[in-house]
Amino acid sequence: MTDLPRDPRHDPVLRDEIVAALAIAPGELHVDATFGAGGYTRAMLAAGANVIACDRDPDAIAEGQALVDASEGRLRLVHGRFGEIDRLLAEQGVGEVDGIVFDIGVSSMQLDRSERGFSFQKDGPLDMRMAQDGESAAEWLNRADEAEIADILFHYGDERQSRRVARAIVAARPLSRTGELAVVIRKALRHPPGAPKDPSTKSFQAIRIHINGELDELNAGLAAAERLLRPGGRLAVVSFHSTEDRIVKNFLRERSGGDAAGSRHRPAPLPLARAATFETPARKVRPSKAEEARNPRARSATLRSAVRTAAPAWPDSSTQGNSGKETMSC
Repeated sequence: MTDLPRDPRHDPVLRDEIVAALAIAPGELHVDATFGAGGYTRAMLAAGANVIACDRDPDAIAEGQALVDASEGRLRLVHGRFGEIDRLLAEQGVGEVDGIVFDIGVSSMQLDRSERGFSFQKDGPLDMRMAQDGESAAEWLNRADEAEIADILFHYGDERQSRRVARAIVAARPLSRTGELAVVIRKALRHPPGAPKDPSTKSFQAIRIHINGELDELNAGLAAAERLLRPGGRLAVVSFHSTEDRIVKNFLRERSGGDAAGSRHRPAPLPLARAATFETPARKVRPSKAEEARNPRARSATLRSAVRTAAPAWPDSSTQGNSGKETMSC
């Protein structure tokens, strides 16, 4: 594949692997369901695709207009949640596409801006809202009871000492800054200054996932992609968290008929009642050592991809019970 230009301000994770998984042919219509800073969109345009990009963050849409202007009519930006991409594209007069990519989680643009409140690296308001509306992280932490906070930290952040952290958060309320929250978590977990791997990471991640309803959004987005992709269309999903990756893996395994054998821990299910909507998924892809060295944020990334069959999409009810806390217990 011809080398594609990189934006020096943003290094999208697994960029070349995403383009390969999408198998873009010039003139095809592809969707970047999580536009962010536009890294994947640039790569897709460079490979010859026409692109519709979606993001729920109004800042991403506003800042992407320069790329729209430079695309010579090959890029459209749409403001909205990726869980509703089929509806959003229907409003654009589009009912079928050749490929869809999801980059799950917080974007580099959001993470790097302290005023958005996603990171503990720089102090800022305790916000974390991707769409910049609804309840903020501070508002939730200051009203939720200890048990609810502990539950979220455990299930969405794999925080094994969630009760201890939740107790410390409640005792320290009201909280309004990311720096305040990080200090509370570090003290609760007895983290010595300068020690590697900040223990705030898991809790910040869990709170962000909860505030933005990210797991429900992922389930909805996967089902919407199934409805949008034409036969032979390609789906590629990059996730950064074990729970998100498990949702994607289970979705593709189920939709490709891969659950039929069962296991010694779980009885074999009934024969597949619906035709498989995806071919057997490709092997998962992880970043190379060179990419991890160049971009530390790539270290937890996993790419999963699959090709759409001609079978009709499954009803929405087939994704229920596949998200959030239930997924954690699988």
